[in-house]
Amino acid sequence: MLDIDYYELLEVTKSADKSTIKKAYRQMAMKYHPDKNPDDKDAEEKFKAINEAYQVLSDEEKRALYDRYGKAGLEGRGQSRGGFSGGFDDLSSIFEEMFGQSGFGGGQSRRQKKTYSYNLDIGVELKVEFNEAAFGAKKEVVYKYKTACKPCKGTGAQDGKLSTCKTCAGQGQVHTRQGFMTFAQTCPTCNGTGEAVTNKCKKCSGTGYETKEEKFSVDIPEGVNDGNRIRVSNKGNIAPDGTRGDLYLQINVKEDPHFIRHDDDIYIEVPLFFTQVALGDSITIPGLRGKLSLDIPIGTKDKEQFKFKGEGIKSVQGYGKGDLIIQIKIKYPKTITEEQKELLEKLQESFGIESKPHERNFESMFDKVKKWFK
Repeated sequence: MLDIDYYELLEVTKSADKSTIKKAYRQMAMKYHPDKNPDDKDAEEKFKAINEAYQVLSDEEKRALYDRYGKAGLEGRGQSRGGFSGGFDDLSSIFEEMFGQSGFGGGQSRRQKKTYSYNLDIGVELKVEFNEAAFGAKKEVVYKYKTACKPCKGTGAQDGKLSTCKTCAGQGQVHTRQGFMTFAQTCPTCNGTGEAVTNKCKKCSGTGYETKEEKFSVDIPEGVNDGNRIRVSNKGNIAPDGTRGDLYLQINVKEDPHFIRHDDDIYIEVPLFFTQVALGDSITIPGLRGKLSLDIPIGTKDKEQFKFKGEGIKSVQGYGKGDLIIQIKIKYPKTITEEQKELLEKLQESFGIESKPHERNFESMFDKVKKWFK
């Protein structure tokens, strides 16, 4: 499943204010929450996605980065390539903040306390060639994932036996006093669980997991761009109860030595000799899908651009194709022979005053500058 725009996920416009975004999130969270859609994997995936979108759009700093740079701008701010620590492990956390700990029906208990120390969702960078991103491809992915250590059931403790945390006495919080005020914070030893490892599991050395390698093939959609993410369901880390997270493939597109991509448009620089722009010409240039003919008008300027509509890259979101933009680069000879020099001088003389436009432009300026010093 290809990553979808956060605004589209919450079904709001880019100009939506905080209250509108929050209202939209609450409605969708109630609709797709796993408790209301048991054994519905699609609903669970949708809930994860809207949870991620809300975490970004409800934060002014993250939203500003996202609006300006897209998801690539969020790297290092809770949305990094390596970790994707968006809080997906406990899907009920935000739901409980909205409706209280009882959930639906008022009498249901909270979800079982997490006893393992790793996130279920993981991210892997996937490098693709320029042409593979432009036209799509099938790529082989080799990556490592975590699965709960069986002897300790993912706890990291010998025989899976956790003891009451001595730091917080099982409360999950520690308190500090400053003057007449008391501050509470999550216990750094047990991370708020109230339980800690006394004797480490010998098999996993207290990590709570084993690392395994997996290999599979994935279809890269046509038009995918650098920084896009592709979610592959049920390929992430595995919890002690068998629940498996998702794998996020962070696309890294290699640069092409000739074609330069900007969104769905493609730019290419075309070198022309100065005589070609002086006389005009018709040349054949390479396009993404084959040869194209380009007419060079007399007097074409350096860096002037010509556009071929629809010859760019197909939008990964299905919005048509971008354009191919040609930018002219005029080349001049580095050395000339005596014969070429004579020919150029004759050519210059044949144009008369037109061949020295600077003289006409500067004639009045010389008189103007003289007056400044009288």
